[in-house]
Amino acid sequence: MSTLVDAAPAPTTPLPRRSRLTAAKRRQYGAAYTLVLPFFIVFVATMIVPLVYAGYLSLYRTRLIGGTSFAGAENYIRALTDPLFLSGVARMAIFLVIQVPIMIALALFFALALDSGMMKLARFSRLAIFVPYAVPGVVATLMWGYLYGPDFGPFAQISRSLGFGPPPFLTQNGMLFSIMNIVNWAFIGYNMIIIYAALRSIPSELYEAARVDGASEPRIALSIKIPAVRPALLLTVIFSVIGTFQLFTEPKLMHTLAPNVIGTAYTPNLYAYNIAFVNQDANYAAALAFLLGIVIMIVSYIVQLTSQRKERLS
Repeated sequence: MSTLVDAAPAPTTPLPRRSRLTAAKRRQYGAAYTLVLPFFIVFVATMIVPLVYAGYLSLYRTRLIGGTSFAGAENYIRALTDPLFLSGVARMAIFLVIQVPIMIALALFFALALDSGMMKLARFSRLAIFVPYAVPGVVATLMWGYLYGPDFGPFAQISRSLGFGPPPFLTQNGMLFSIMNIVNWAFIGYNMIIIYAALRSIPSELYEAARVDGASEPRIALSIKIPAVRPALLLTVIFSVIGTFQLFTEPKLMHTLAPNVIGTAYTPNLYAYNIAFVNQDANYAAALAFLLGIVIMIVSYIVQLTSQRKERLS
């Protein structure tokens, strides 16, 4: 005869209590927060607060008679139907489609040439390509404005000495390409350094294995180097998209040389500046700035999404 014996429940071990922070850890965390706090204070004061205030301004309307009143989305609707703002955005879209591929292609070419080790005086060449980025944008624009000058510029003098007229640098058809040249001259070196740093992080064993298999240097560049630096290329493209729609210094200074070509709305950023500080309409300028930020986010997202789809298909 067998008897059933109830099994005794297994003893449950209490979960270990979370150990309290020691005095040394508390001091360590306190020092870390103390060091980080100044950055957050400056970031909030210079970025978050102005953005919130600009968003507040964009929802109001100030009139000479009647004062300030709530406008809701009226400023945004006005901006979306403003032909000057839309023409500036379209002009920058053309600038983006033409200028950015040229700049990124040249930056990639110089980075690959430096990384291959076949370029003579590599350190000097790297510094010479990067130095234009260290030149302030105002100085670079003034320098190129002198070179573009139809009366006193060296290009115009050389052209006249050959029996031709002055080059169309500052004309209606040539101004956009002249500004593209200034931006390329200044930022090719910056993008090159980003791509070059990514190339230097690739293990050299991959190159050695490819050379053993008989791959040439162009083949190594196409099959190994360029795919490996794709994140860096995406980063440079996104930075270029942001910089394109924020273009301000070059057209603002070139306006003094060609006021009939560059108007107050040549770029969206220039248009918002003139609306705010010339027309004294800060409410509408804030709406323009927010819409421009939305355009930049949409274009940057499209670029990133396109790159991710290409990676999945490859």
